[in-house]
Amino acid sequence: MVEKLYVTYNDVHKLCQESAPRILKDFQPNLMIAIGGGGYVPARILRSFLKQPGAPNIPIQAIGLSLYESLGTDTEEEAPGTKVTRTQWLDLSSLEMANLIGKKVLIVDEVDDTRTTLEYAVRELQQDVDTAAKQAGRDGEGTQFSIFVLHNKDKQKKGTLPEEMMQNERYIAARTVKDIWINYPWEATDIDEHDSNAAAALSKPAQ
Repeated sequence: MVEKLYVTYNDVHKLCQESAPRILKDFQPNLMIAIGGGGYVPARILRSFLKQPGAPNIPIQAIGLSLYESLGTDTEEEAPGTKVTRTQWLDLSSLEMANLIGKKVLIVDEVDDTRTTLEYAVRELQQDVDTAAKQAGRDGEGTQFSIFVLHNKDKQKKGTLPEEMMQNERYIAARTVKDIWINYPWEATDIDEHDSNAAAALSKPAQ
């Protein structure tokens, strides 16, 4: 039987609240990019805890990525990230991309599973913002990316993230868990049943 973790909206709220001080200390983002659809809710909750007195709310932009993993039946060997497709992206010619130049950008998603999607997001956003900066004559304004996820699965990853990002504490996971199936509340069709399953799991004695 596959081990499952049921995460409630309260859990998500508390994980964001708990992680916000570290994000402010280590990175101090001034813009967030939520990866749909798992990053939308955490990004919005996180924004409330990152807001500083007298400062405006941190803007949130959104991108959509779909990950199609190989089932191992293809004859051609695939590199990590080649099956990620964009379903929603920032317009390179618009203010959306120009607003990233020179900023500290926090990429938000719910889970770091194979790391394939995160690798793609960081790589492609960096390339696009570099292109936008060059077009705008703003090459000298460096953009820094950071990552926040609710859960990091402790497993061998297919994707990789920039070494300097990992070394400079620009990757933050609220929790690192075993390689288990995680059920998030926004995926539930019956939220009462979902919360009941979460409560039942908490009441089970430790193995």
